[in-house]
Amino acid sequence: MTSPSIRRLLKESTDLHKYPSPYFTAGPVDESNLHDWHFTLAGPTSSPYVGGLYHGRITFPPTYPLRPPSFRFLTPSARFEVNREICLSISGHHEETWQPAWGVRTALLAIRSEIFQSESKGQVGGMEGSEGLRREYALASRGWICRECGENERVMRGVWERCKEVGVEVDESVIGRSENEKLDEMGQMDASHSVELDSAEVSAPVQSQSQPEAEATVPAPAPAPAAVGIRPTPTVPSPNTMPTNSPWLDRAIVGVVIALIILVLRRVTDADKL
Repeated sequence: MTSPSIRRLLKESTDLHKYPSPYFTAGPVDESNLHDWHFTLAGPTSSPYVGGLYHGRITFPPTYPLRPPSFRFLTPSARFEVNREICLSISGHHEETWQPAWGVRTALLAIRSEIFQSESKGQVGGMEGSEGLRREYALASRGWICRECGENERVMRGVWERCKEVGVEVDESVIGRSENEKLDEMGQMDASHSVELDSAEVSAPVQSQSQPEAEATVPAPAPAPAAVGIRPTPTVPSPNTMPTNSPWLDRAIVGVVIALIILVLRRVTDADKL
């Protein structure tokens, strides 16, 4: 005979599948254990958690719904500690405030609309984080993977498709853009920019990197040192290489002119004697 707790859990599981919500999904991990559920919850809009998808676990006591379930988050959010039961008025920490008429749908809506948009203020299982860190975790949470359920985004996209099939409106701000989509967009922008750069390089004139041999400067070799004990042979310049303005040439010209003058004077003297 099926226990009242099992009948209630079966009814809630069927109800969540028949009337899906675009904000969350939940169900038993294994049909053989209906007291152990996993859930995925979309972060509320107008908050640092917008676009985030947070995975967690629900543990039901054997006497559910007379006693409340317990909740813990497995995805980092900078709002709740990971894998620690959180203190809620609808959880096992406050059995005195629990109402058997409540269920999983009521609890997850309360977590999304109230708990996620408030600070922990010493709440058991809660934590304080900066807005920037919460936004960073929200983006990263979409690709977070559960070993039993798979990737958060894949799970919720299946829920959103189911919502559209049954006519439930899905808010685009809840869907958001995944980290992979943003990375793909950035990659397309980089590829486009690379194509523009390649086109600019192709259209630019190609400059040769080689220089003419006449312009190449080759350093003169250093003179080899003379051997010890050997006097170097003096180099006599060739007549062809003697500069035209050498002082020896000037002296030779002067000598020739003087000799011609003396020769002329002797001939004039001899003529007078005759």
